[in-house]
Amino acid sequence: MHILIEDIISSTKKRNRTLVKHDSYQTKKNKTQISNSIYDKKLENRVPIIAEVKPSSPKEKLRSISPNEASVIGKDMERAGAVAISVLTEPDYFKGSKENLFAVSKAVSIPILRKDFILDIRQIDETSAEMILLITSILKQNLETFVNEALLRGIEPLVEVQSPDELKLALNTKATFIGINNRNFSTLEVDLNNTEKIAPLIKEYDKKNKTNHIIISESGIRDTTDIQKLMSIGVDAFLIGTSIMKSVDIYEKTKELVDCLHS
Repeated sequence: MHILIEDIISSTKKRNRTLVKHDSYQTKKNKTQISNSIYDKKLENRVPIIAEVKPSSPKEKLRSISPNEASVIGKDMERAGAVAISVLTEPDYFKGSKENLFAVSKAVSIPILRKDFILDIRQIDETSAEMILLITSILKQNLETFVNEALLRGIEPLVEVQSPDELKLALNTKATFIGINNRNFSTLEVDLNNTEKIAPLIKEYDKKNKTNHIIISESGIRDTTDIQKLMSIGVDAFLIGTSIMKSVDIYEKTKELVDCLHS
């Protein structure tokens, strides 16, 4: 694992020391079923986009985002046709915040994905979102426990994988949503071929086991060409942050990606 990822994990562990243990928790009521929204969007021949409120990445600062700005951005993404909105809450390297998460959640009617490095069950308890990102390469053998704890709270887990071996762990859980990260955590390089390699394995598994996973491609998706290529091999939806946040007009860029099959 790249030293930068290890630093983020160490920072997250330090941050988690201040978390309060919840003896009880409130089950999250979904705003809408995101799986239905994804299927409906595809039936309309439009692209299911999970648009991301992303202030920065470890290598590139995009922009500072206050909670008020996050809510405006979220509204623009929803208006442009996004099926859900991802909000980064990791504060040190991605400059996200739970305040941004709360602000977007209040501002929109579509589901919210909390994107962070989840290492502690208490992070699930504090999540004000309909979905949560769980990273297989970090949770490893604890993945199933975290998936079950999220589902118990009414929160849909998006289980992220980067390799066929990680996929095996993910498919042994009750998660419906499988995210394929095109960014390699060892090199930090992005390669869309990773989705091309792993998506067919999920399709093959579903056919053999009569299951139905929703495949989401993450990282490095920039334009119509990328989307059309990946949809042709079975990708259901796309998590897109950088290309949207770097655009001059967030609404127009999100709409362009959602409607790109019509262009």
